Amino acid sequence: MTTLQSALRRRRAVAAAGAVSAGLLVLSACDKPTPVATVTVGRSSVSSEALCYNDGKKLDAKSLAECAKKAGDVETIKVDTDDTVRFGVDPKIADGGWTILVNGRQFTDTSKKTYRTIPGSAFFNAQYGTQGTTNTVSIQQGEKGLWSFKLKKA
Repeated sequence: MTTLQSALRRRRAVAAAGAVSAGLLVLSACDKPTPVATVTVGRSSVSSEALCYNDGKKLDAKSLAECAKKAGDVETIKVDTDDTVRFGVDPKIADGGWTILVNGRQFTDTSKKTYRTIPGSAFFNAQYGTQGTTNTVSIQQGEKGLWSFKLKKA
C-alpha cells in the first residue's frame, strides 16, 4: 500500500468519525419538550417549560434542589394587588398533581385541575409570607418537575 492510499484511508476514517460525532451531537440536542405552565395576569401571560423534568419520572432531592437554584433566570410578569393571577398547566402536569410554591414554600394544596386563580394581593402580603416587590412562584409536580416565574409588584 502506498503512502497516498494510506493517507486517503485515514482521511476517510476521520471524516466518517466526524460525521458520526456530528450526528450524535445533533440528536442529543433534540430533547423532548416538557409540558408547559402558564401564568396570566389581565391580558399578559408568560409560559415556561420545566426547569427540570425527567419525562414524568421521579427526581431525587438533589436534582430538585439544583433545579430550584435555576429559578433566578425565569420569565417575569407584573401583578397589581387588585389583579387576578391565573395559573394554567398542561394536562400532563395536572394528572400528576401540582402545587404552587412561593419563594420555595408551599402556598396551595395539591390540585389535579389544569387551571387555578389566586388574587394578586396574596403574592405581596406579609400575612402569607410573600411581602416584597418580587416573588418567585413555582409550580411543582410532586417530585417530577418544577416550573418557575417571577411575579413583580406593579
